[in-house]
Amino acid sequence: MFIEPHIKGGRRGWIEVICGSMFSGKTEELIRRLKRARIANMKVEIFKPAIDKRYKEKEIVSHDENSIISTPVDSAHSILLLTPDVEVVGIDEAQFFDDQITDVCNQLALRGTRVIVAGLDMDYTGKPFGQIPFLLATAEYITKLHAICVICGNIASYSYRKTKHKGQVVLGEKDMYEPRCRHCYNLEE
Repeated sequence: MFIEPHIKGGRRGWIEVICGSMFSGKTEELIRRLKRARIANMKVEIFKPAIDKRYKEKEIVSHDENSIISTPVDSAHSILLLTPDVEVVGIDEAQFFDDQITDVCNQLALRGTRVIVAGLDMDYTGKPFGQIPFLLATAEYITKLHAICVICGNIASYSYRKTKHKGQVVLGEKDMYEPRCRHCYNLEE
């Protein structure tokens, strides 16, 4: 469980990463933390990559259809420009951002901003995805969530792609992906 630190003498920033496979609840947890920050009357801004238009263009939406207003951006650097006096920054689908996302998150944290990032830690081939490994290395807090394997019911940490598309980035939902445990993921290879 995540515990927010008490800081004397001013605001200090940090990075929290929420990672895991598809259908593990990453966006749901991100939304929960951001809503709690708003309840505490903190100034919150939320971002997502502009390429993610699966649900709604200007909202991040969980698979359970919980949502929160967000700003779609084309580059990680845009986040710095849009957050001059923000206390909490939320970033969804971080694996889709360019290689500047880790630097942007570090700059925000140094400014005194709490940065909450959610993203897939592995792609459909089971390899580290995008800049998530670098974010994990620099984060103060890491939460790894698991889905339930659709084959055997064990914890799932892999996103199995059910289609033959070979590109690393193929946006889809349950029609294209399913969560699987290590054993069931490797049955198909």
